[in-house]
Amino acid sequence: MLDVPRPVVTYLARLLAAYRRTISTPRRSRALTPFRQAVMVLRWFRDGSRADALARDHAVSLATAYRYVHEGIDVLAAQAPELQQVLCELRDRDESLAILEGKVFATTRCAQPGERGTDVWYSAHKHHHGPNIQFFADAAGSPLCVFDAEPGSVSELGAAHPRPAAAAPRRGPRGPDGAG
Repeated sequence: MLDVPRPVVTYLARLLAAYRRTISTPRRSRALTPFRQAVMVLRWFRDGSRADALARDHAVSLATAYRYVHEGIDVLAAQAPELQQVLCELRDRDESLAILEGKVFATTRCAQPGERGTDVWYSAHKHHHGPNIQFFADAAGSPLCVFDAEPGSVSELGAAHPRPAAAAPRRGPRGPDGAG
């Protein structure tokens, strides 16, 4: 049982089906239907299910499970608005507050040598490896825009590309003023 409303699964399944049509995937050539792939992707998000468990439960290879999850993430990410669009909408709604928030997600699956023998994916601040993902939220905390993942060693402001202060419209004392 997946603890996600059925309309969410259906929405993702429709996005996946549309994606398959754009890349001219022949009908019935995939191991899973778009709906079952959507369930797999949402399980990965919701439960944090490991790829080997997803592969086993959906009767696909481990490589296929990884590919399907990443394909689902890419399809969902394509629906996200750009930062400039979000900032313009905040300005149009006369919002005086936007929140930059994020997290370094712990993982043991990434490593890349950096300067002086350090690992760029290691966050000294959080004391673990992982990607740093930042997002903009409105005053109520609802996410508005998600930035691309950066290595854990990148600061919070550095992981938000372009930096919110540089892209924010200047509005005076009530709104973004480029102060950071």
